[in-house]
Amino acid sequence: MATYLATTHEIGGLFPLLAANQNPAMGARIGYDTLSGGAFHCSPIDWVLGGLVTNPNLVVFGEPGRGKSSTVVALLLRMMLFGTRTLISGDVKGEYSPLVRALGVEPIALGRGSPARLNALDLGPITTRWDSWSVARQRDELDGVLGRWTKLLVALAEAQGYTATVSDEAVLSHVLRRLVGAEDGYTRLREVTVPAVHHALAHPDPVLVERARFADERQFLDTLRPITDALGNLISGPLAGLFDEPTNFALDWAAPIQSMDLSRLRSRGDQAVAVALTVLGSWSSLITDLQEDGEIRIVVRDEVWRQMRLGVKAVQAVDSDLRLSRTDRKIQILVGHKPSDFLSVGNTGSQEVAIAQDLLALCSTRILFGQSTQVADDLAEDLGLGEPEQDVTTGWCMERQGRALWKLENQPGFKIQTVLSSAEKAVFDTNAQLRANGGR
Repeated sequence: MATYLATTHEIGGLFPLLAANQNPAMGARIGYDTLSGGAFHCSPIDWVLGGLVTNPNLVVFGEPGRGKSSTVVALLLRMMLFGTRTLISGDVKGEYSPLVRALGVEPIALGRGSPARLNALDLGPITTRWDSWSVARQRDELDGVLGRWTKLLVALAEAQGYTATVSDEAVLSHVLRRLVGAEDGYTRLREVTVPAVHHALAHPDPVLVERARFADERQFLDTLRPITDALGNLISGPLAGLFDEPTNFALDWAAPIQSMDLSRLRSRGDQAVAVALTVLGSWSSLITDLQEDGEIRIVVRDEVWRQMRLGVKAVQAVDSDLRLSRTDRKIQILVGHKPSDFLSVGNTGSQEVAIAQDLLALCSTRILFGQSTQVADDLAEDLGLGEPEQDVTTGWCMERQGRALWKLENQPGFKIQTVLSSAEKAVFDTNAQLRANGGR
C-alpha cells in the first residue's frame, strides 16, 4: 500500500478537522503539541504583547521526576538565543549548576565549606553606576534601595517570630539612610551590613534618638529591643557569617546566567534555607531592577514556598516582585510541587494565605506536569481546570517524562511534550547524583 507524506497545511485540506496549534511560533521552541503535531514555542513577553496573557510570569507544578527541571532549564537555555539573561535566585538542590557550568559560568555556592559571602544589604551594580547619575537619579535609586532593605530586615525579624511595628520600620529607615551615607549629600555610598544596623540599634547616638522622636536612650532601647534581638540572631544563629559580612565575590553582569547554589545550606535546617531565599529574593530584585534599558531577564524562584512560610512580609515581597514583572521587564518563574505548597504559608483565612492565593493569578502561564488524583483535584479548584484538563494531568502527563499541560490564562490547555537533544539530556540529568551514590 502506497504511503504519502505531506505537511499539516496540505493535509488540512483533505481532513479539515485536524487542529492547528494556535500558539504563535515565537520564542524558544520547547517541543510539540501532541494534538496537532505542530511545534510549540514559548515567549512570555510576546504572549503579553499579543494579548494572549496579561503578565509574563510562569508557575510550574509537578511531582518529582516528571520533567519540571529539565523543561525549565531548556526554556532558560533556548531563551538565551534571543538575548534573555537568567538569574537563579536560590538553587536549593543544585539542579541548575550543571547548566551554569556548561555555559562557562561558575555558580556561587553558599553554605558548608564555601568561602563565598553575600552581604544581605549589598548595593550590587548601583555602586558602579553611581557617579554617572544626576543627583536626582541618585536620590530616586537610593530611596528604592533603602525601602527594599527596610522590608527585608522587617521580614527577617518576622522570621524570628517578631512582628515589626511602624515605629520599627521608621527607625530602620533612619539607620540605613545614615549608614549608607545618604545624609552626606549623595557624594559617595558606604557599605552597610546587618551587624552595623544591629550596632546602631543597640548603641544609639543622641542624634538618632532625637530624630526617631524618643524621649531618651532608655525608651529607644526598650522599644527597639525585640527587633534588635531578632537581627542579632541573624549574626549569631545558623546563618552566621553568610549574609552579615561584605560580599567577597564578583558577578559578571554580562554573563548569560548567574546562579546562587544553596544545596550546601540544607544541613543548617529549613528555616536557614528559607531565610537565605528571602535574602536572595531581595538581592535578586535589586540587581535586576538596575538592568540595562530594554534588557529582559528571567528570574527563577525554586521552592519559593519555603520563603513564604516565614511570614506575611516574606509573602508580600514575592507578591510585589510578581506584580512589577511587566514594568521591570522580568519573567518570574515559580517552581513547586503542588498549589498547597503556596497555600500552606499560614492559617486558613490569614493574610498570608490570601496573598498566596493571589500569586497564582499573577502567573498567567501555568505549566502542569503529572500529578496524583488528589493533587489534581486541588489544581482544578485553584487554577480553574476543566474535567478533561484535570484528566490530562493525572493520566497523559503521568505516562512519559516531559509531558505537561500548558495553560495560558483562560485558553484551552496545550498538551505539550518537551523534546531535549542528546547534549541537553546530558546537562539536564537531575538523577546524576543518585547514580553517583550507587543508585539505579
